[in-house]
Amino acid sequence: MPESLTGWLARLEARHPQGAAGIELGLPRVEAVKVQLGVTQTVPVITVAGTNGKGSTCAMLDCILGAAGYRVGLYTSPHLLAYNERVRVAGVAVSDAALCTAFARVEAARQTAGEVNLTYFEFGTLAAWQCFAQEQVDVVILEVGLGGRLDAVNCFDADCAIVTCVDLDHTEYLGNSREEIGLEKAGVFRAGRPAICCELSPPQSLVAHAAAIGAELQLLGRDFGYQRQEGQWQYWSRAGRRSGLAYPALHGVHQLRNAGGALAALEALEERLPVAMQDVRRGLSEVELPGRFQVLAGRPTIVLDVAHNPQAARALSDNLGNMAYHPETWAVFGMLRDKDIRAVVSAIKDRVTRWLPCSLPGPRAAGAAELAQILREMGIAELLPQFDAPSAAFLHARVNANESDRIIVFGSFLTVADVLRELARKA
Repeated sequence: MPESLTGWLARLEARHPQGAAGIELGLPRVEAVKVQLGVTQTVPVITVAGTNGKGSTCAMLDCILGAAGYRVGLYTSPHLLAYNERVRVAGVAVSDAALCTAFARVEAARQTAGEVNLTYFEFGTLAAWQCFAQEQVDVVILEVGLGGRLDAVNCFDADCAIVTCVDLDHTEYLGNSREEIGLEKAGVFRAGRPAICCELSPPQSLVAHAAAIGAELQLLGRDFGYQRQEGQWQYWSRAGRRSGLAYPALHGVHQLRNAGGALAALEALEERLPVAMQDVRRGLSEVELPGRFQVLAGRPTIVLDVAHNPQAARALSDNLGNMAYHPETWAVFGMLRDKDIRAVVSAIKDRVTRWLPCSLPGPRAAGAAELAQILREMGIAELLPQFDAPSAAFLHARVNANESDRIIVFGSFLTVADVLRELARKA
């Protein structure tokens, strides 16, 4: 077996025709290996699904529960700079050695189960659980990779499931409408257990599925919600009101929705995971999540956002509109070809004055020339500079932008990750 994390990841990528990006939905493969691993659930599990907002919601839950003294196991994806970011215990990414040990256990179980062919994500999901079991965590938070019903994370039963929002993305796997996608995401709900939905107008398919299986559905605006107040906000639910809350440390107008969903989940689990208001306040004030409307200090203003679908681009546009005035906004823009590039551009084009399309690595990536052509066809610009990497486009913006301008980096995790690496090199 490989002796390094790099070796393990290379092996997992090589096993699937599409490498780390390979998607093959379905639970039987994961369940077969899970049985061989002898997995048991002895601590509360919170599963978070949704088109956008999953990472922010997971981060808030992690930080609040950590402030309350719980040893939290957090599994998220994808990562920005290092695979270890996906598996965290007590707020710290697990070591290479811990991951290698977990991978070896999963590999042994995979072979015992009859050489089951696991995808990169499925293998990593089972390995994350091995890390949590080894570290004896008090609670596990699992972020769904894609959809919900057939995602590897769903092989674990959620004691409380959250669907942050439902919009069009990954339509080739999940369906071409919100109703179809909503049903897929509702697949993480469990009978007799809390199911939190942070949509003001949820798909009827999601509501109907929750009723059909007997899940305890709580809806934003009906069972819980929030109210903005000057310099603070208020959370309300059937249990009462919590006033005088400071805004979450994560930037963006949509973060109150994510915070409301996190608090609704914690209320639903309060008998098993009691949390004091001081823990909520501390958790929300200290939460961090790179690449989610991350505004860097200095001039010109730099905004990093992994927005890669129309809904996320609309949220990014709203957040940019709430910032101070900037004469020029330079957009370092790289996307994957299987995303709705035109809809993303349409959502944010009124905020951008200078486009810097760039190529991303991998077979799914759209090239800079392809992005430039789309921008031309949409009447945005006739002549555009093109770059072979986001870091190159970012350096161009840094050299040419004025101090009062703004540089936004968006379109993909890969776009933000490349710029983060460039910033780390310059630090």
